[in-house]
Amino acid sequence: MLFVRLGAILVTMGSYTVRCASCLMLVVALAGCVVVPDQRHYPGGVVMVAPPPPREEVIGVPPVPGYVWIGGYWGWVGDRHEWVPGRWAAPRPGRHWVGHQWVRQGDGWRMREGHWERG
Repeated sequence: MLFVRLGAILVTMGSYTVRCASCLMLVVALAGCVVVPDQRHYPGGVVMVAPPPPREEVIGVPPVPGYVWIGGYWGWVGDRHEWVPGRWAAPRPGRHWVGHQWVRQGDGWRMREGHWERG
């Protein structure tokens, strides 16, 4: 039993009534929590905003002869595209670099990560 004093009146509530009142308060509290889905990005990696055109980069001279240029690309960070600058990397014997690429998927875009490929 729960005893609640309201002014000069003493109210007695049974455990069922207390549980119902607790559930009602929880429902009212959660009703204020509204989740709005992000319209630009979905958990599956599909972005609804097309990437901007690639930037022109000044490549320059490799720091070590034989190094391979890994071109820059537009990455998705938070809720927008951000430019990730290119860099030099040591070559991998028997492999060549395939750059990052945005590909159309349904109404959105999915990033195909750059990688080293045989051949």
